[in-house]
Amino acid sequence: MTAQAKPAIEVRNLRIGYTAKGAQREIFPAFSAAAGEAELVALLGRNGRGKSTLLRTIIGIQPPLDGAVHILEKDIRSYPLRTLATLVSYVSTDNVKVGNLKVFDLVSLGRYPYTGWFGALSAGDKKVVMQSLEMVGMEAYAWQNTGCLSDGERQRVVIARALAQDTPIIVLDEPTAFLDLPNRYEIVLLLKQLAQEQRRAILFSTHDLSIALKIADRVWVMCDGEFHQGAPQKLMLDNVFDKLLQNTRLSVDHETGEVRVELEKGVPKNKAFRRNHPPQPEGSTLQSYPPAQ
Repeated sequence: MTAQAKPAIEVRNLRIGYTAKGAQREIFPAFSAAAGEAELVALLGRNGRGKSTLLRTIIGIQPPLDGAVHILEKDIRSYPLRTLATLVSYVSTDNVKVGNLKVFDLVSLGRYPYTGWFGALSAGDKKVVMQSLEMVGMEAYAWQNTGCLSDGERQRVVIARALAQDTPIIVLDEPTAFLDLPNRYEIVLLLKQLAQEQRRAILFSTHDLSIALKIADRVWVMCDGEFHQGAPQKLMLDNVFDKLLQNTRLSVDHETGEVRVELEKGVPKNKAFRRNHPPQPEGSTLQSYPPAQ
């Protein structure tokens, strides 16, 4: 996002977590961040750091402990729910499988903010649905059952549903979670294309570090109570991804952006591995399996 661009998403001193029986449970301390129009932003972080909690807070279904979320320069709390549904669409991490639902019908659910009480589609709504399927290359599947789709095809369809909602902002929680490696790249490249051509701000969480570094315009990183944001190259120079992979056998090649695995002999730095695999006494040998004959 350039200095002159207005942010589509902005979080200000946001502290996320849960409140139960009057007590707060903080998941991540206060931080600020922004995502601009036509930007593809990848959210990275290890398990349990609060990525899904952050996304739910940004779309307004979970209140923050403190701070504010601004959508198109207005506090999200100032929008009526129906208006908010025309500004932000959300794709959850759930693997949607509804066998008897046609692809067209699933995508048409994205029109719910515009269809009124009975949900009847107008000719204009139907046109938007077909255009959304065309954007993701799935128009030929419009009248197939969703249960007949592959995981990659199904993910394209749920993205089409978000597109049919016709919002300037799309938020996705791990959209590549159930996909094989080629489809992971294809889906993120599709998101990049949609961000650029449709001028949408797209924020997605992922564990695919290499894909995020190669394709995303901006990266948000949740790392042990520290929040970092910026272009992938800048964060690489600041050693942010080294911090993300600390105490693992993984590292990032600063020239290629590839994740490397340390295969040398020796005990890894990971504390859990050391605890479960104590050093052998000097002179002992490890029993092989199957035993030598």
